[in-house]
Amino acid sequence: MTTGMPFSDLMGVEILERGKDRVRGRLVVREDLCTSGGILHGGAYMAFADALGATGAVMNLEPGARTTTLESKTNFLRGAPVGSAIEGEATPLHVGRRSSVWQTRITSADGKLMALVTQTQMTILP
Repeated sequence: MTTGMPFSDLMGVEILERGKDRVRGRLVVREDLCTSGGILHGGAYMAFADALGATGAVMNLEPGARTTTLESKTNFLRGAPVGSAIEGEATPLHVGRRSSVWQTRITSADGKLMALVTQTQMTILP
């Protein structure tokens, strides 16, 4: 399932599950997403998590409302080598009328924690 966001789709982000309380996704680490050392670029980790958190935020919006990322913080814990796949699971820490806060755990195929991202999504009311 694609994200519906052109940049995320270009990266190859695949949505495995989406709902109001959980979004799961997968990304294959391609060479063009890596540093010169063949390790997934930090910005790619962040963009992957942003797509998952934004998808969750959209699932919780009122009709006609939109969302945008207001803040994002990432802890990088491990490198993902080219050719591997990572998975992400975004869950809400807070869903309110004006904003939502999402935490995304990015793991390797064998379940090792690769990165932890917390982002705030601002709600833009119609």
